[in-house]
Amino acid sequence: MKAWLRRGALFVLGLCVTVAVVRLMRAVDWEAVAGALQQLSWWQPLVLLLVLVARQLANAAPLAYYIEGVSLYRATLNDLTATTLTAFAPPPSDIALRVAMFTSWGIRTPVAIAGTTMNALTFFIIRFSTPLFGFIMVAATGRSLGIRWLDVISLLIGAVLIGAVMMTGSQSAAKALGERCGQVACRFKRTINPVDWGRKCLDFQRELSSHFRFAFPRSLAVSFLMVACDGLLLLLALRFVGLGPETLSVADIAVAFLFAFPLTAFPMSGMGVVDVAIAVACIESAGTDSIQESVLAALIIWRIFNVAGPLLLGLLAGVLWKSTERTQNAS
Repeated sequence: MKAWLRRGALFVLGLCVTVAVVRLMRAVDWEAVAGALQQLSWWQPLVLLLVLVARQLANAAPLAYYIEGVSLYRATLNDLTATTLTAFAPPPSDIALRVAMFTSWGIRTPVAIAGTTMNALTFFIIRFSTPLFGFIMVAATGRSLGIRWLDVISLLIGAVLIGAVMMTGSQSAAKALGERCGQVACRFKRTINPVDWGRKCLDFQRELSSHFRFAFPRSLAVSFLMVACDGLLLLLALRFVGLGPETLSVADIAVAFLFAFPLTAFPMSGMGVVDVAIAVACIESAGTDSIQESVLAALIIWRIFNVAGPLLLGLLAGVLWKSTERTQNAS
């Protein structure tokens, strides 16, 4: 019954998003969108590409912090390749690929799994915590919160994740957390042994205990830098299509982006859901529908760089890894 309720809720949500996207698409003057895209100068895509590279380096840096012996270059190859794989194969295929790449570089499998898991947890913490900065900006600028108060749910998820990560700082807490999670999982699959889960969580804690205090705060910092780079991509895209600060201020764009960012948890970085949320917020802030086509053009540019860009870079990263692996095997 619970499974049917989840599926029904996802179906209703997907239907609502589809209706919103279709209505937005019908109201768009696509000739105006094309005209906005044609305003790009030859150097502007190069600037966006540089910001994208910085974004991907920041996104991969936690792997280098959590897994000793892994350089930023290898961490970036790993992250880009796994990101591309998720577009074609469902999880946990990306985890399997990440571990395979790390083991090919001489990293022990338990260490690779622990580092990969912490990398994912760090990103989820940042993803669900970004509305906090949005709430701060709303309070500082005296804006109306409106329906954005719902993002309190996102903050609660982020707080739970932080609590779970901090509990792994001690062996007893890590074991207790694993056993408790195993007991909850038993309700869905009776063959699960909570004791085994506790032991695995304890092994996980031991793999990270030596450098957790070094890696975790730095990983949070660079992950937030990644989010900032993503927001900068959006800001530049809006400016490049002619939406200046007199129409949309930096605060307007930042608030729209920060409150929409948790929705990137949906497939393909929340494409469609996030875009509608940002577009509606920007149009509301500007107080006019006349910027609709320009905002859509900017969102198209943004998606080319923050979704299609990493996928293409991931293909290149995969080729580089395989060619290096062949060379090492030949040696």
